Amino acid sequence: MVEHAVQRWGFRGIKVHRYEAPATREVAGVARLFGLPVLYDVLGQPWRIEPIAAQYPDVNFIIPHLGSFADDWRVHTQVIDQLARLPNVYADVSGVKRFDYVVEAVRRGGARKVLFGSDGAWLRPALALQKIRLLGLPPEDEALVLGRNLARLIKSAASFSRAAAPPARRST
Repeated sequence: MVEHAVQRWGFRGIKVHRYEAPATREVAGVARLFGLPVLYDVLGQPWRIEPIAAQYPDVNFIIPHLGSFADDWRVHTQVIDQLARLPNVYADVSGVKRFDYVVEAVRRGGARKVLFGSDGAWLRPALALQKIRLLGLPPEDEALVLGRNLARLIKSAASFSRAAAPPARRST
């Protein structure tokens, strides 16, 4: 199913939401096979990422909301620690209400580990963008957060979809 989605529809990642199921070895194995990052919403349980990220160091995991859409400071703190320690763990800052945690995520994890997110269906994208602008990052770092990090993380998946894409039809 994932192969079909990557090759046919150009999928560039897998999303796992702990509410439905935790990330598994099977998910991580398929992500590895196709060079896909895994967006893993740990739903306030950041300890769940440690074992799978350690077992699959060549799979990139993105934790949305710094781990907690409910604004749990304990979870944000744990995810920031994971950003600093685990080379294959990244986080987006969508829905993070306390600006100090966005600042801390960039300070400890670095601009290369933080991704812009707005959760546009629920929150205002302009407000989320303003939080990134308020960080006062150098232009190169701001560009990483606002899109280049994600582009880098999904780059290897693009090679799978192009390699397997059917040839373009020529009109006659």
